[in-house]
Amino acid sequence: MPQRSLLVRALWFVFVGWWATPAVVNIAWLLNATIVLLPLGIKLINLVPTVLTLREPRSVMDPDAPGQGQRSLAVRAVYFVVVGWWLSWLWANVAAFLAVTIIGLPVALWMFNRLPYVTSLYRFDG
Repeated sequence: MPQRSLLVRALWFVFVGWWATPAVVNIAWLLNATIVLLPLGIKLINLVPTVLTLREPRSVMDPDAPGQGQRSLAVRAVYFVVVGWWLSWLWANVAAFLAVTIIGLPVALWMFNRLPYVTSLYRFDG
């Protein structure tokens, strides 16, 4: 699926993304608080860039695109347990705070787009 146009993505952000993203992040954190629903919570966090601006992962856009690939699931799981769960919560809250200011908005967008990596070393871009 090709990337959506900048205009469509900007309109999505203005009308939906700015309020839907914090809701998705908070729902994901509630799911992450349980062992049983943890995989669903991680999946929601990995969808944050798409919810924010309709940005598609590179693997969906172009499966043949060069990328470094993902780290192993075991490495990502250990990282999440030791660092990812608390760092991603802090990262998402700082991004949400910056998103309410015009000056901080570009940094907030950058931070939200990197939230999957901060949480579980998931590379959204390949």
